[in-house]
Amino acid sequence: MKKIVLSMMFLVSGLIVSQEKKNDDRVKDTLATDTIPVGLLKENQDDLIPKNLFKKGDDKISLKDYPFAVRIDSLWMKELFQSNVFDTIYKEISNLNYDEVEYKELSTDTLKARLALINERTPFNVEYNPSLESVIKNFLKNRRDFLQRVITRSEYYFPMFETALDNHDIPLEVKYLAIVESALNPRAKSRVGATGLWQFMFSTGRLYNLDVNSYVDERMDPVKSTSAAARYLGKLYEIFGDWDLALAAYNSGPGNVSKAIRRSGGYKNYWNLRPFLPRETAGYVPAFMAMMYIFEYAEAHGLKTKKQPVAYLETDTIRVKNLIMFDQISELTGVDREQVELLNPSYKLDIIPFIKGKEYTLRLSREAIGKFVANEDSIYSYVAAELAKREKPLPELVKLNSRIRYRVRNGDYLGKIANRYGVRVSDLKRWNGLRNNNLRIGQRLTVYPRKPGFLAKPKKKNNTNKVAVNTSKNSNSKTYTVRDGESLWIIAKKFPGISVDNLKEWNGISGNRLNPGMQLKLCDCKP
Repeated sequence: MKKIVLSMMFLVSGLIVSQEKKNDDRVKDTLATDTIPVGLLKENQDDLIPKNLFKKGDDKISLKDYPFAVRIDSLWMKELFQSNVFDTIYKEISNLNYDEVEYKELSTDTLKARLALINERTPFNVEYNPSLESVIKNFLKNRRDFLQRVITRSEYYFPMFETALDNHDIPLEVKYLAIVESALNPRAKSRVGATGLWQFMFSTGRLYNLDVNSYVDERMDPVKSTSAAARYLGKLYEIFGDWDLALAAYNSGPGNVSKAIRRSGGYKNYWNLRPFLPRETAGYVPAFMAMMYIFEYAEAHGLKTKKQPVAYLETDTIRVKNLIMFDQISELTGVDREQVELLNPSYKLDIIPFIKGKEYTLRLSREAIGKFVANEDSIYSYVAAELAKREKPLPELVKLNSRIRYRVRNGDYLGKIANRYGVRVSDLKRWNGLRNNNLRIGQRLTVYPRKPGFLAKPKKKNNTNKVAVNTSKNSNSKTYTVRDGESLWIIAKKFPGISVDNLKEWNGISGNRLNPGMQLKLCDCKP
């Protein structure tokens, strides 16, 4: 009898651990368990299921994994999803100064020699000047945490960048531009709306066939946006005939570069044009060259690359044939939801749509894609049945007219609030104009929930005895005692027919601030 082996994938690692049935008892105490529905497997697929993991009478198949490895993978995913790294590089480049920086670990002579070596093998003009030295030393001295983070992320993105850039005959060093643009965050969005790894504006993205609609923003698709960036940079190089100027034009637009040439008196060297460029662009090319140097000599400065659990080249795609949600993909394939999000960042609502004439793909590790393909018909049948059970699921997920105001409580953080309402951290930041992840207790956040439970209209309850309403024996007045964390809006919702404006008028309140213990009148009380 042929031995049956189950290939178990570490949820985000792509590492395969094959465990034969005879070893199951030895390791079962050290394994964590997850499940997928048995009904998802096609008929005559029983030979794919190890008998020792199947429980008779149960409707689930147990998939096991090592808790320590799961924890490592979870921490790595958290690192990849940190968005404040983008905010810091954006501010850094916009406010670069070129004062002399004392950094004994790198002498000027050593830097000159290394830059000369880089200059020999790149079409960019990587020549020493004091301003570039200041930028390099500033990053090495003051931004080591940032540098280590982007080096970690680069292990995933750079192989894909290099392939796309090579296909379009663009210098491979351009991969460092994505660090300056987005800190390698595919969902990065600037204050002016530039989006994705390569920070495309809406109009430029459309010009290079990056689809943007209610479901999808291909500016956040790593493959498609990289191809578009390569084509755009190639066109800019044709215009300017200089890679430094092409980079400057990529950031601020060709018009600003041509104006800088005129204002400088006809200079064509970037360093001569820099004083005449917008402030952000003035720091853009130096930051790019600084990243080129730091990555080329990372180990010399104690910055080490680390092998990551998921490599881009170990993933594959499949064209979806029906609408499917990230939650369903995670449930059916056993892949952690965060990994699904990481590998498919262009889907804005965590839904992969099916639209006639469009091709939308799902990217997962090769092992997970194999599982998906082997059970494709059953998966789509299951998804269709799940959607049929829901009452108008898509409008609930797509419409953004069910706004709520959330008050930040002790222990809250953006990720926790986002999970509660089925939205992304980036959504919360965009809706509330947040530039970082910091919150303060009592802060009000605007939220557009996407979880059906929060979108449904609240049912009327008869538990009036639970509401702290006091009725005076000597009058017809009614009062309510304000509790900690309550707002006028929350209180008004407890009493049908009473609005926030009513409460303000009856209690002489001009603002929205309430104090716990305050007594509010619940009527236009007359003596």
